[in-house]
Amino acid sequence: MVHSANTQAGQAPQPTTHHRSVPVWRHIGATAAPAQAGLEHVPVVVAGAGPVGLAMALDLGRRGHPVLVISKLDFIAGGSKAICFSKRSLDIFERLGVGRQLLDKGVTWNVGKVFWGDRPEPVYQFDMLPVKDQQYPGFINLQQYYVEEALLQALQQLPNVELRLGQQITAVQPHADHVELQVQAAEQDYRLRADWLIACDGSKSAVRNQLGLDFDGRVFEENFLIADIRMQQERPAERWFWFDPPFNPGQSALMHRQPDGVWRLDFQLGWNIDRQACVQPENVERYVRAMLGPDVQFKEEWYSIYTFQCRRMQRFVHGRVLFAGDSAHLVSPFGARGCNGGLADIDNLGWKLDLLLRGKAGQSLLESYNEEAIVTADENILNSTRSTDFLTPKCTASKAFRDAVLELAATEAFARPFVNSGRLSTAIHYPQSRLNTPDDCKWSSGIVPGSPALDAPLSGADGRWLLPRLGGRFVLLARQWTQSLPEGVELLDIASLPGDQGLLCSRYALAPGCGYLIRPDQYVAARWQNPVPAATVQASLQRAQGESQ
Repeated sequence: MVHSANTQAGQAPQPTTHHRSVPVWRHIGATAAPAQAGLEHVPVVVAGAGPVGLAMALDLGRRGHPVLVISKLDFIAGGSKAICFSKRSLDIFERLGVGRQLLDKGVTWNVGKVFWGDRPEPVYQFDMLPVKDQQYPGFINLQQYYVEEALLQALQQLPNVELRLGQQITAVQPHADHVELQVQAAEQDYRLRADWLIACDGSKSAVRNQLGLDFDGRVFEENFLIADIRMQQERPAERWFWFDPPFNPGQSALMHRQPDGVWRLDFQLGWNIDRQACVQPENVERYVRAMLGPDVQFKEEWYSIYTFQCRRMQRFVHGRVLFAGDSAHLVSPFGARGCNGGLADIDNLGWKLDLLLRGKAGQSLLESYNEEAIVTADENILNSTRSTDFLTPKCTASKAFRDAVLELAATEAFARPFVNSGRLSTAIHYPQSRLNTPDDCKWSSGIVPGSPALDAPLSGADGRWLLPRLGGRFVLLARQWTQSLPEGVELLDIASLPGDQGLLCSRYALAPGCGYLIRPDQYVAARWQNPVPAATVQASLQRAQGESQ
């Protein structure tokens, strides 16, 4: 359990103290160096205790593996970090056992609205959950510190996971079958031997720097002000975005609601600015009051300036050192693709490393992590780059195009998909993945291999949903399956479930005899329109586990 001496139960801590300019939301305390001398051996070390690192440790810990988490911070940080968590991330959190807790705390939203100039009505609005009847919404807004707290509490229930906070990895020496680490704990150094090191230690990754690796990509000449404020106002739980609003002429702005009366306001500032002056309270107040009205009552939560970056490493797998999250790739905040992309990484990596640790797959399976995680990063970078170019046109022609799109979007449906206020994070597809078994016949609908499984209610099953039922293992989702299955594949035959499963059958085109092989990260690996012998399923299973076909 994570405790705070200054906070009563049920109250949200206030980030009133700082550690080297980082606001402290909840203090935990540093971990002492281990008492034993010599080289300590650990199967898996996770560097970093943000949402990505903690989720990675929780995934592997729930699968039964010993995991050590090392973080230079000995507290949960406050401040302007991730707040928008996508449906795909919520589905991952559900599998990790914290989804419902986060949903209950967060602000649920599906609708985004785009405004232009001084027009009171949006020129465009969109729905982040166009396919209804799913367990989780398109998005929730929730401060990152609540996510970290929930993950920490879940980890502390696992005896096979150890947290060492307030410690810093100062040296990384890769070898063919292990990685040696030097760790600094207060004034004492000690050494570790890890079979695997997973670097989730952020954009300034110490692990990446120790290995002399770097990012490739683009830094945009644009700055934005984040103003997280506390105020009591009744406004819809929606994403509101403005192009060229009267309160920030020639620029853009964004507003999101968070729990606890916290609102995120985002203002485009331009390139040549005085960054320190822009976060002074009197200067931020000018923007806030221009947006919300001169009499608005609010309190500062956190102010910061950020610059758009779209960059990634060339590879995410370096022998026994694996990279995930911001240590591997960076995108602009618009679109909520940073933390959500990192959670997609660990969801992809966890089951693959699990199989490898259990001796059920070889290291070639990790190459599929490198390939699929790069597909995810590249799609996120592409969308973020396009969003940034639309948000901040740098020439007359680009601005004319943007304004024409916005003008047409108000009345013409064909123009609305071109409006780009930040393409929001959705699950990425892997149609070319080496783990897919191509269809052996033509399907008119359903879910193609390499696509994420689509949720649906399980009728007559006490309010249960499909994705939690799939869990984190290989499952054959079928209807009236008559053949045996190979070891390692669990059958979910919807013909055996009570009630009418018509919606699920429609979404998967599940006619009698059809079956889908679903990966542990709930992606479709293969599908058949008729029951096939166990040997055929076995071949697709082996392919999905990285064995060449």
